[in-house]
Amino acid sequence: MIFEKLRICSMPQFVRFMHDLVPLKEDPDVVVTDLYYGTIPVKLYQPKVSSCALRPGIVFYHGGGAVMGSLRTHYAICCRLSKESDSVVLAVGYRKLPHHKFPVALRDCIAATTHFLKALNTYGVDPDRVVLCGDSVGGGMATAICQRFLGCPDLPKIRAQILIYASLQAVHFQFPSHQQNKNVPMASQDFAFYCWSTFLDINPSWKSTILKGAHLPAEFWEKYRKWLGTENIPERFKKGTYQPTSVPLNEAAYLETSLALDFRNSPLIAEDEVVSQLPETFIVSCEFDLLRDDSLLYKKRLEDLGVPVTWHHMEDGFHGVLSTLDMGCLHFPCSTRILDAMVHFLKRL
Repeated sequence: MIFEKLRICSMPQFVRFMHDLVPLKEDPDVVVTDLYYGTIPVKLYQPKVSSCALRPGIVFYHGGGAVMGSLRTHYAICCRLSKESDSVVLAVGYRKLPHHKFPVALRDCIAATTHFLKALNTYGVDPDRVVLCGDSVGGGMATAICQRFLGCPDLPKIRAQILIYASLQAVHFQFPSHQQNKNVPMASQDFAFYCWSTFLDINPSWKSTILKGAHLPAEFWEKYRKWLGTENIPERFKKGTYQPTSVPLNEAAYLETSLALDFRNSPLIAEDEVVSQLPETFIVSCEFDLLRDDSLLYKKRLEDLGVPVTWHHMEDGFHGVLSTLDMGCLHFPCSTRILDAMVHFLKRL
């Protein structure tokens, strides 16, 4: 932030530069190929051992709030995923902040995914076993793309979606997890708001008004309370400091934030006829995560509409923990448990 204030470089650019300095650890059992789909960089991970059968295909969208994260930061995750699930993994290097705001990242991911789906034969991928997968903001893009592709009969049908502590709504910031975990590192309330407001090009001066919920009119709650109401969150997650709040509407704030209501930013509030058609879903939530309740609410919506859901809750997990998978002494055990659960889910598809 100091460099940004001195106009040397933006905070997102500096953070990505530092993250990408970490050397990649190659796996002799996985072939990694750098490609471009048009102008979009992608990494293709394929098990080195040849197979006479078609393999599952996984499209992976990395997290990082559209600020951090890159094809390099999620290299180890994709490598392990490809190797242990015997799958072809395509990681998408979408454009990010500060120069590329909504909906550029989503458009890049849609374009790359469409290209991949039309070339499955080239990569030896089974068209009946294509999975969209992402962590954090990447998880939100995975399910938004699943929703988008429901109306594309010319593309292979998505078999499943894997959502790792996904960002699934951009409208309400008063859930129990927001109050309980607002100061937890990796995804603090301040950093999450920075990502959200920058991505949607919303003036940060609205921060206190928005965090209190004053940007949401009564008619919003009349329509969406059935999906966003805290009564849909199990009681054990409402412990400690949670206090529901009610504040009068600030109409100027509502107009400023209207883009957050777009289903592409908030797939959690998509209509029933869309959500009910989504494929089998694998969800991971973490106890110490600002976004934990997004996952809990989406899980309930999907289940209520008859979509099969496999849910794993990490009691010792925090936002971004999967990225510690290959960090040596900084590795957290639950990152391995998350990957193992993902692999088990993929192998039974």
